[in-house]
Amino acid sequence: MKAVGYTQSLPISHPEALLDLQLPEPQPGPLDLLVRVAAVSVNPVDTKVRRNRAPQPGQPEVLGWDAVGTVQALGEAVTGFAVGDRVYYAGAINRPGANAELHVVDHRIVARAPVSLSDAEAAALPLTAITAWELLFDRLGVAEGGGAGDSLLVLGAAGGVGSMLVQLARELTQLHIVGTASRPETQDWVRGLGAHAVVDHTQPLRPQLVAAGLPQVSHIASLTHTDQHWPALVDAVAPQGRIALIDDPATPLDVMALKRKSVSLHWELMFTRSLFGTPDIAEQGRLLARVAALVDAGRLRTTLSQQLSPICAATLREAHALLESGRMRGKLVISGFGG
Repeated sequence: MKAVGYTQSLPISHPEALLDLQLPEPQPGPLDLLVRVAAVSVNPVDTKVRRNRAPQPGQPEVLGWDAVGTVQALGEAVTGFAVGDRVYYAGAINRPGANAELHVVDHRIVARAPVSLSDAEAAALPLTAITAWELLFDRLGVAEGGGAGDSLLVLGAAGGVGSMLVQLARELTQLHIVGTASRPETQDWVRGLGAHAVVDHTQPLRPQLVAAGLPQVSHIASLTHTDQHWPALVDAVAPQGRIALIDDPATPLDVMALKRKSVSLHWELMFTRSLFGTPDIAEQGRLLARVAALVDAGRLRTTLSQQLSPICAATLREAHALLESGRMRGKLVISGFGG
């Protein structure tokens, strides 16, 4: 089968940073679906793994943790799916990725794709929807339908996770949402997703929050460059507030700064359930089904902002370079393997 992967960690400008491969077709395990991939999304995790995880000799590493496709075969212990189902999912970071014609994935972290979206539109959603959902409801502890009188600051609201988090918070909670974005086009994007206010994270946060009527915020989702903004976030968070982050700070965070306000700090990694096989692993499949229903009801929209084709090494190198530029809005999706 066709696939795209790498055999050594190289800068994306190198012509061998990602390679077109021919690999054996995978076989599903007892709990797996075998999926014929139609579209994949590219996420920051793809670039991080490519730069930092060296493949084993003779075993190319295949990336890709967002996919839409059609079920081709079922493991013997699979329930709830049938051959021919159109599904979407984010996969597991400790298994081969979905940048391949055929992919195996644990059925418990899969759901049927939104029927109202194209393959590309649906492929933009799984990883960021799971991350945003878990961050909002599991890490920050906001109850569905709750949050009245509380506020949410989303640092990096125009990115993939931020674009889903703003929508979920607006649709499913009563939180007052402030997103950060630095360019006019990304600020407009965040407002269009439902943020009550938008501030510029390249400028001091406190005066902008005060001007927006929020001198302090009860919940903060820090999605990018947390170490650069840490003092401002500690200053902005309300006493007994919560901060959750998803990025990899380049320098250590001074967590002692949170003690005076009794602020709690939370990490979110959407791969944790699949990586450790947690007892609640099937929650990811269930929440993706909820997201699909919300999309088909017109309450959530795709965050697709750019589409490329076909799925091949050259296109994926272009996609990785775009993500590494740090100027992406929404999500980038690649469709089809061509002839």
